[in-house]
Amino acid sequence: QVQLVESGGGLVQAGGSMRLSCAASGRTFSMYTMAWFRQAPGKEREFVAAIRRTGSTYYGDSVKGRFTISRDIAANTVYLQMNSLKPTDTAVYYCAADSDGRYLVTAPADYDYWGQGTQVTVSS
Repeated sequence: QVQLVESGGGLVQAGGSMRLSCAASGRTFSMYTMAWFRQAPGKEREFVAAIRRTGSTYYGDSVKGRFTISRDIAANTVYLQMNSLKPTDTAVYYCAADSDGRYLVTAPADYDYWGQGTQVTVSS
């Protein structure tokens, strides 16, 4: 069983930066694909970024060049550094884990474990 706990959300002005953290339990954290998704009111959950066990990273088109996903294996933590934030980035951000980890997957249904979410609000 894996538990994911996000932190770091809040209110920021457009153009600003914010870093989200996701602390994970479980001894096989390094084998998982870890990802961030977000969901705005009335919209479907959207893939934001993922990092595979190889360290390879992948991003959704809307955040490429602005967001960076990283992880600290020793700390069992994955991060999402968000720069040049826009009001359209406003959403609840969720951390997710794919215990299979063999392939890059970007659909929410492919992830086994989820955090509770953290609200990010970008004001104009």
